[in-house]
Formats: sequence, structure tokens, C-alpha cells
Amino acid sequence: MGVVDLLNHPLIGERYFFPGGRTPASELRLPVAGAVLACGVHRVDPDGFTVVHFHGNGEVVADWQGVLDRAINRLGWDLLLAEYRGYGGSTGHPVLGSMLDDVAAVIEAAGPPEKLVVMGRSVGSFFALEAVSRFPTIAGLILESAIADPLERLLLRVTRSELGASADDWRALEERLDHRAKIGGYTGPTLLLHTRFDGLVDVSHAQRLARWGGGERTLCVFPHGDHNSILWDNYDEYLAEVASFLARVRTGRAAS
Repeated sequence: MGVVDLLNHPLIGERYFFPGGRTPASELRLPVAGAVLACGVHRVDPDGFTVVHFHGNGEVVADWQGVLDRAINRLGWDLLLAEYRGYGGSTGHPVLGSMLDDVAAVIEAAGPPEKLVVMGRSVGSFFALEAVSRFPTIAGLILESAIADPLERLLLRVTRSELGASADDWRALEERLDHRAKIGGYTGPTLLLHTRFDGLVDVSHAQRLARWGGGERTLCVFPHGDHNSILWDNYDEYLAEVASFLARVRTGRAAS
């Protein structure tokens, strides 16, 4: 079957992803193979630094507009909110292999990797880690409520036998979704944000990612909130950590 076909198996798309939602404002239409992504773009300094945000499952770009754009733009950073196939105003259907490949087009649209920080929330960590794997000169990485083992999560919804994978295909799939290798190969600074009481993605995921990281890592475990309220229940502290991290990246002091 091959790893690309296996990742694009319709059962993964049907059972793991939750597309739909509103079309974003400040829209950037980004053509990719077989689809057009309806991303959101919020610029304050076209020649400056940009945060590229990959949202969680069951969310869309529009959910973050009016919230994250204001916080990031206030810091003097541009924000590109990446959308997925089938989500929001995007065309196509969510299939994981193609979604991972779409990351390259998103990063290229955002600007030079050396002036980007990629941020992945929950399932968005798949795509943020794919970004730093493909573009290792990205200036910084932020992971919120991130997933250490994608295959572990996928197997909660679909079985190996249902996918009909050969032993060789399965080994290739494990390599393609190896977050330990991806974060271990990234030598830039990483900020990990998690809540101690996340009932969907246990805090042990963040702790594993922090151990595996190949560069300077900062792990912040918040005392309040859950998987979906981590920002709102720790609002000031959360944004302060992000602001401090972005300031260090901008001045080149994140690894000091």
C-alpha cells in the first residue's frame, strides 16, 4: 500500500478528524495539491517575524480570530493561522498524509523560516513538528497540549487490521509519525505549554516531548484548566510565557 496511501486511508480521516466550521476573516487562499486552504493572515509588520499557528481538532481558524491575532499582533508579530483541508472555508477532505504535506506550502507562504515561530495546539502539534522537521532553521517552536505519540492517538479510533497495512508499511508509518525523532532533530528553542489536569492529552505527553527535544526547552505546566480551557483559565500567565519566548527568539537570546 505504501506509507502515503496508508496515511491517507479514509478511515483515519473519517474517525480522527472533525472538519467543518466558519470561513475565516482576513483570509489567505493557499492552493495545495487537490485543495485550497482558507488560512487567516494578520499582519502588523510585513518585514518582521511571524507566528504560524496550527489549531486543534474540532476547531477552525475563525475560532482564533479576534483572540490570538490581537495578542500576537500586540507583541509586534504577524500571525498566520493555518487551516486544514475540509476545515473552515477550505476545500478538500482531511486526509493525514496530504495534510502533513500541506505544511510545506503554509511555511513557504509565511516567510523565511529564520523569521518564523510555529505553534501547534493539540493535533496541531502533528503539523508544527512536521514544520520544524522539514524546515530546521525555523526560529522557534511552541507546543500547546501537544501529542507525543500520534500513532497511539490514531489507534484509539482505528485498528491496524482495519487499515490493512503490511509489516513494512507499518514500520514506515511509525517513522513518518515519529515525534521523538522530529523534536529531537530540532535544535531551536521550544516552549511547551500544558495543564496538569488535561483529561484528553495527559501532561505526560508534554513531559516526554520536553525530554526528547534537541534544543533549549521550557516546559510550563499550568495549575488550572483542562485541554480546551488552558488558555482561558491561565490567560495572563499563558500569554506572558508566549510573550517572553517570542521576545527571546526575536533578539536571538532564546538559547542563552
